[in-house]
Order: sequence, then structure tokens, then C-alpha cells
Amino acid sequence: MIRNYFKILFRSLAKNKAFSFINIIGLTIGTAAALLIILWIQREYSMDKFHEKSERLYVIYNRDTDGKKTWVNNNTQMVLSKTLKTDYPEVEAVTMYNGSSNLITNGDKKLKGYGAVVDSVFLEMFSFPLLQGNSKAALKNPSDIVLTESFAKSLFGNQNAMGKTLTLDSASQFTVTGILKDLPNNTKFSFKYLLPRSYKAQINPENDSWGAFSTTSYVLLKPGASSTKVDQKIKNLARNNTKDKGLPITAEPFLHRIDKKYLFNKDINGYLVGGEINKIRLFSVIAGFILLIACINFMNLSTAKSEKRAKEVGIRKVVGVTKAGLIMQFIFESLFLSFLSFILAMVIVYLTIPHYNQLVGGKLIVPIQDPSFWLFSIGFILFTGLLAGSYPAFFLSSFNPIKVLKGTYKSARNTVSARKVLVVLQFTFAMILIISTIIIYNQIRYGLDRESGYDREQLIYIPIEGKIRSNYDLIKQEILNTGAVSTMTKSLSPITERWSDQWGLEWDGSNKQDGQITFIKFGTDADLVKTMGLKIIEGRDIDVNKFPTDTSAVLLNESAINAMRIKDPIGKLLNHVGYKEDNYKIVGIVKDFVFESPFMDKIQPMMICGPRGYYATTLHMKLSEQFDTKASLGKVEEVLKKVNPDYEFNYTFVDESYAWKFASAERTAKLVTLFAILTILISCLGLFGLAAYLAENRTKEIGIRKVLGASVLQVTGLLSREFLILVSISFIIASPIAWYAMNIWLADYSYSAGISWWVFVLTGVLALMITFLTISWQSIKAAIANPVTSLRNE
Repeated sequence: MIRNYFKILFRSLAKNKAFSFINIIGLTIGTAAALLIILWIQREYSMDKFHEKSERLYVIYNRDTDGKKTWVNNNTQMVLSKTLKTDYPEVEAVTMYNGSSNLITNGDKKLKGYGAVVDSVFLEMFSFPLLQGNSKAALKNPSDIVLTESFAKSLFGNQNAMGKTLTLDSASQFTVTGILKDLPNNTKFSFKYLLPRSYKAQINPENDSWGAFSTTSYVLLKPGASSTKVDQKIKNLARNNTKDKGLPITAEPFLHRIDKKYLFNKDINGYLVGGEINKIRLFSVIAGFILLIACINFMNLSTAKSEKRAKEVGIRKVVGVTKAGLIMQFIFESLFLSFLSFILAMVIVYLTIPHYNQLVGGKLIVPIQDPSFWLFSIGFILFTGLLAGSYPAFFLSSFNPIKVLKGTYKSARNTVSARKVLVVLQFTFAMILIISTIIIYNQIRYGLDRESGYDREQLIYIPIEGKIRSNYDLIKQEILNTGAVSTMTKSLSPITERWSDQWGLEWDGSNKQDGQITFIKFGTDADLVKTMGLKIIEGRDIDVNKFPTDTSAVLLNESAINAMRIKDPIGKLLNHVGYKEDNYKIVGIVKDFVFESPFMDKIQPMMICGPRGYYATTLHMKLSEQFDTKASLGKVEEVLKKVNPDYEFNYTFVDESYAWKFASAERTAKLVTLFAILTILISCLGLFGLAAYLAENRTKEIGIRKVLGASVLQVTGLLSREFLILVSISFIIASPIAWYAMNIWLADYSYSAGISWWVFVLTGVLALMITFLTISWQSIKAAIANPVTSLRNE
């Protein structure tokens, strides 16, 4: 029986080569696109779920409010972690986690790497397997260091790194006590080495203030312990420990499962209820759309060719083949084509996945060694084959053999209607994606066009590391003397990144509630306004060279002045609540500038402190126009290499760093665009096949019309009208759906471009143009054919 099925299948494919090609190509493209999306979804959804204890692992967040809004973040106090470890029996282990960027030296080999400072229990809590070493003892001593496999190879080549000595930042000596397997691609941890917290505690005493939110903390609960009950117990920890202070800490800690940290990372009114999970849901729907559209193509083309196989079905029924047998045959054909399409799709996936990885910013792989992948593949083939082939199988097997053999068979009216419904459904999906793509790109452009409030042109920043700090004045003078840099300043962080906040301040005329106002905290020593191109509204810039007392000076932005309701601010003092002697003096007001996301409508209050109020980590330099960019960078590097020879010259252009703020939205836009194009391509393949069938089926009618005087344009319009009407109906259905979906997406952006009417007009025009171009070749070909030939053939 199977042998007969194959014979009939291959004869049918050979007889209808063009339709068979379109069917297979459409299904292949749809399958490949769906597989690529599924690989990405699988990676995203599995983020940090591989840890054996993931169901008991939590990250600590804090929920806080200023009376007007509520927010959360995962910056916690070190003293909170220590308290959880000692005072709460539900807690099995706690580790603090801080990033660390250091120069690691092995003889002549010097590498700058990103690592982490953790507690000694870190490797017992998380499932990062050690290839060498003991997870319980690897970080026990202050001089221990654990390296990832690839980082160890970079430092030691093919030598065994275990027990070897390394130098950290040209000062401290460390012994390699463990080699970690390289981190998997489905984790948000990104360290190359681990340092024990006991080492950091030796060189920099830990701040045990309840107001110092300086670490990220992870908690492992004991089996059976309830995170909800722990949340209730620790809710008022900070408040209770600071209630005797002038301004108690109101932040309320709570636990958030580690395997939900990445998926649910968006704060909405103080609750983590959205984030990456929304993107996963979006692309799950897109994958379903694309696969469904490919299957609709298969259904449409299979039923369109039904009259060509009607006689075959009639004869087989007459000789005794049951309806069930015919259904099995057609389902078999569909499953075989699904299998063939899957094989071709896998080839496409293998060829395109390196480029796809660049697009999604990940390291996706096809897990061919995983048995579950092959189980999924079998299920995918069966699902696709049954979805695509079920309707054609039941439709073809239902032909009346008497009518077929008499030659009086005609396609049922409801069949034509079903085909039209499928075409409308197909193009509805395509147009939803087109509209979404245009709106997403319009929103990105809207953010890019926003005035940032400072001059990013030729502005770079460099991390303060090694001997730069102790030689800052010398470095600044020598760099300025080269003429490569017109002005220079040091700061708490890059101007594109928010690293610190400040609250608990009071001033003349403030009330108790004002102490809850959160200020973005930045810092400078001198020349900030000139270097960044900021605009002073009132007062002056901070300059410790001209005004030594500016070490305790502060600049405020417009939003801060408005929030504080302060008049004539220049010369006024800001104090920490309860500490009148610890104050900042306001010396200037700067115009608001974009410090965080360009998509945030409201700019936050900001304070820019003099040197007493911050710890400098970054140099900002404005490259001069005296030399070209490459020459200027070379002169800066020459000075830094002379003073700080152990460290590489690492610089970042501020405009590039600013562009990273759009990276996630741009990645989404590119993915939606890619799959919108594939959706249109698959839809057009099906439309092309249907147009060819329609032209072939109406050959006699076209011939008669031409004999009676119909023009090529009239005949072309006759064949195109039906499809243009169907696409117009699709546009009417798609528009409100896309409008609703994009309104939800835009709700994440307070600085939003909105949805303009021209988006729908453009989409409608594009859809009609694409449709007409797709079917015009077949229509024109039929219209210019010689009617004598067509009528003679008929």
C-alpha cells in the first residue's frame, strides 16, 4: 500500500511541477522561519532555568514609593543579605553578587576581563559545573580565583591552570582553585572569573548601612520553604532598622524566582509582571502566523488543483477504495511533503543561523545531539503535515464518482468560499505584520530624533583604571597639551548610564514627603558643561580648580528644581535628613538632558555633585577638530600608555553608547521586518499559484471575451479583480487588530510617536501593489494569448 502511495505521489508531483514546486517552497520557507523563531524562543524561555535548584533560587528586589509612584529594582543592601543568612531559618544560603572589571596578569600575558565578586557558597547555589576543583572550597580563601575554561586557556594556553598564580590589577596575587565550564548561552550571568567576597572585604570595608543599596543578592530557600511567607517576614526589615533615624528607609524587599528574573523584568507600578515574556509571546504568535500561512498555501493550491485529480478519485472509488483509504493517501502525501520541507528547512536554518545569531544578539545552536529535539521534530512534521493536509484530504475524498466520471463535476460553491476565506486570513496576518513593522520603526526614529540635550559629536569616555586615578592631573594636562582634546572631565559614570541615586535630602521649605524624592546622581570635578555641551540656565558650572569649595557643590537640572518647588536656588543648601553639617551647595541649574532611555517622556530629577559627593570611574573627552579622529585617539593613547602601560586603551564614543539604548527595539524591529517579508513572500507564492490556476481554468472564457473585443487591460482587470477585493477585505480586518496590538506595545514607551493614519494608508497601498504585481504576470500572459489557440484547445 505504501508503495502505491509513493507511486501516486510522485506521478502527481511530476504532472504538476510548478504547483508542486510552489507548495514545497512555501512550506519550506514557513517551516524554516518557524524553526528559527522557535530556537530563539527556546533560548529566551530557558534563561537560567537549567540550575538544579532553580525552583528554590531567588533574587532579592526592593519595592519603594515616593507617594506618587511605586517602583522596584534589584539593588540591595549588604546588611540585608547578612541578616537573611543569620536570622531566617527558611534561608539555606545567600550570596551577594557584584561585577568586577580587572587586569589579570600571567607573566607577560595581560588580559582585561569582566568577572564577579561572590560569596563562597555561589558555586553550591548555582549549577555552573566545575571541570576542575571543588565547589565547596574553590572560593574559601581571600586569594582564590576561579576561571572559566576559555579564559583560563587565554591566560595559560594548553597548560593546566589549576594551582597557578595570577596577578590582579598589578598588585594582588591569586591562586587558581577552580576551572568552570564555559557559561551556557541561556544564562544572563556573563563573568569570566570569580573572586571571593572575603578578598574585597580586606581591601575595602563593606558598607553595612541600611541606606547603602550597593549589591545584588541571591537567596536559596530550604526545601518546602514558602517565598510568600519570607516576603511577609522581611517586608519591613529596612523600615524597622531605620525607624529611629530622621528618614526611615521605606524600601520593602521581596523575593523573585531566578528563572523568572529575565522573563519578568519590567516594573509596572511596583510589580514585575511583564518584560521579555511579552516579546516571547509576540514571536510565538508570529511563528504560528507564518506556519499557518504556509499551510494555507498548501490547502489552497491542493484544492485549486482538485479538478485535475477528480477523475483519479472517481476511478479509485469505483474500484472499491473507501473514503477512509483516500483520506489516508492524501494525508500520507501531505506528511511526506511536510517531511521533505522540514529537511530543506533544516538546511536553510544551518546556512542562515550565523547571520540570524547576529540579528538576535545570541548564540543559538541546533541541538541535534539532544533526543528531545528529534522528538520535537517528529511532532512538528506530523503537526504541519496534518494541519496542511487535513482539509484537502477530506475535500478530495468527498468527490461523487458518478458526477466525476460523467464529466459534470464542478467545484462546490462553498469550496470557492473556503478558499477565499483562507486567502483573506493569509493576507490579514501579512498586513498585521507590515503595519507593526512600520509603527515599530517609526517609534525608533521618533526616539532617535529626540534632542538629547548634550553634544554627542566627537565625545568619548574612558574607564578610570590602574594608575589613571593617582595621575589624573598629570594625564589631563598632557592630553590637553597635545591638542587632540579640547576639554576633559571626570565623572561618576558614563553620561549614557545611570549608576547611582540619591534620596533623603532636605532644604529650606521642604517637607517630610520631599525626602522621598529620588535624584539621579552624577558627578564632576570641572568643565562638565563645556565637555558635554550642556546648557546652563542659571548660575555656573562646578570647577574645583577655580573654586576649591566646589568639592561640595552641586548642579541641579530643571526637573529637580520643579520637583523641589524651590525659588532662587543658587546658593541654597541641600542636606541629608538629620545631618545639617553634611550639605551640598547649589551653584548652577542645567537644562534637562536625556540621561536614561530616550523613550521616557518625563526626565527625572538629577543632581551633579562635586568630588566630595561621588567616586569617579570615568573620563570624558571632547576630541578637538585640530586633527582627524584617528590621529586624536592616537595622541590620547600615547599619553595613557606612558602613564598606565599595563592597561589597554579602551574608549567608547558616546554616540555609539547612546545608540545602544535603541538596541532592543531595533532588534525587535529587524526580526518583525524579516518575518513580515517572509510572510509576504509565502503569501505571494500562494497567490501566484492561484492566479495561474485561475487563468488556466478560464482559458475558454478569456478567448471568447477577446473574440468579442475585450482589451488586454479589461482581461487583466477581470483576472485581478477578485484577488484585489480579497486583499482589500484583509486590510479592513487587519487594521483594527494591528492598531490594538501596537497600542499595547507602545504603552511601554511614555515618549511615544503614537499611531498615525498614514501608516494604514501606506500599508494598504503596498498590499494592493504587491498583490497586483504578483498576479499581473499570469493575468497579462492569459490576456495576450491567441484566442484562436485557446478556443481550438478547448
